[in-house]
Amino acid sequence: MKASKKATMMVAASALLAASAWTIGAFADDRQGDSATAAPVSGADAQLVERGRYLATVADCAACHTAKNGKPFAGGLGIESPIGRIYSTNITPDKSSGIGKFSYDDFDRAVRHGIARDGSTLYPAMPYASYAKVKPSDMQALYAYFMHGVQPIERANKATDIPWPLSMRWPLRFWRMAFAPEVATDDPPVSNDPVARGRYLVEGLAHCGACHTPRGWGLQEKALSDDGKTYLSGGVIDNFLAKNLRGDQKDGLGTWTQDEIFAFLKSGRTKHSAAFGGMSEVVENSMQHVNDADLTAIAAYLKTLTSVNPSAAVLTANASATDKLRAGTDRSNGALTFVDNCAACHRTSGSGYESTFPRIALSSTVNSNDPTSLIHIVLMGGEMPWTKTGPTHYGMPGFAKRLTDRDIADVLTFVRTSWGNQAPPVSAEQVAKVRKSVGAASQPKRPENN
Repeated sequence: MKASKKATMMVAASALLAASAWTIGAFADDRQGDSATAAPVSGADAQLVERGRYLATVADCAACHTAKNGKPFAGGLGIESPIGRIYSTNITPDKSSGIGKFSYDDFDRAVRHGIARDGSTLYPAMPYASYAKVKPSDMQALYAYFMHGVQPIERANKATDIPWPLSMRWPLRFWRMAFAPEVATDDPPVSNDPVARGRYLVEGLAHCGACHTPRGWGLQEKALSDDGKTYLSGGVIDNFLAKNLRGDQKDGLGTWTQDEIFAFLKSGRTKHSAAFGGMSEVVENSMQHVNDADLTAIAAYLKTLTSVNPSAAVLTANASATDKLRAGTDRSNGALTFVDNCAACHRTSGSGYESTFPRIALSSTVNSNDPTSLIHIVLMGGEMPWTKTGPTHYGMPGFAKRLTDRDIADVLTFVRTSWGNQAPPVSAEQVAKVRKSVGAASQPKRPENN
């Protein structure tokens, strides 16, 4: 492989960071910011700013552009990539370190085209491939908000920790030319169709595909809109599996009603599942603040997506595992580990407690072929989001120090093959790989792994 081509492909690996807006960002703890205020607005302009504020919430802009314990939108969040760490930029209207000198065209070129003010190409950590679909009128509202509704914060941007020659930006131009779509030039006709509105939000501002769509050789999303199979069919990001959102009953949303999808986005929990990992942050910081009409539209659109694998068997409940657990006749390591560590919350029936501890029997998360999320959660634990409609905050402890790789593999294999679940077994090698990737504690010392 020629050196220039290799460099291009390596830098293209940063495309994986497009998902960072959903998975690894965090709101600042001090959301009020400094005492400095943005330029005053009034009348119609104030309405435009407020609309921009709402759209920025839908897009969860603060997730990447606010460092932990930092000021809102002042940047500085370190985002890991396969080639080094990238730091998000200051997007407050500060004129020395932020975007205060940006014209509307400068702003639009950065957000929808991926082109910086100096003409260089932005890292695809900025999901401009999705934002290309945002209509111009919404871009005007976003610009008004960031210029007049955000407090200017003077905070210098940090250089990347990417070593040379991978730090060169010119190869990103070719990534953008190869994978970024055409930018919307006109507002589409106004439509009252909720599915059309949902498609617009999912594909554009909410950039759901950044996490939930698998990636190709250049780590680009394999599809940016519904292609009938790959779009939103699931992808691994930040050591979590962003689940299949298509109509598959086994591992997608096929068994979820539109109302249940709405409730999940609003509260972070349903009888099917609870939000975890990056999705917990998305619900807490973005989706719960989206108005009901738009959440309904998103849910309506997701229910139009067909199955990836329509021939897959439909899961049916099976009580044999429950009977064996209650009778104490299953003495396998997986079953015993489940009884000792999991049954108190998830119950011997695998049914959990609705809106409290997630159901694992016939769960689409449990039945996903890729067990990455399950391994991650067992190792590190997880927490439900804080939401207005679901204010009670439940969490699951991590078991990295308590369970060996073999224990975790066995208990997950037990869960994935019980109560009617039909998912592939989990190996100790898979657990060890995730344990290392997430920086979990070393497995406990046992005679069998000495």
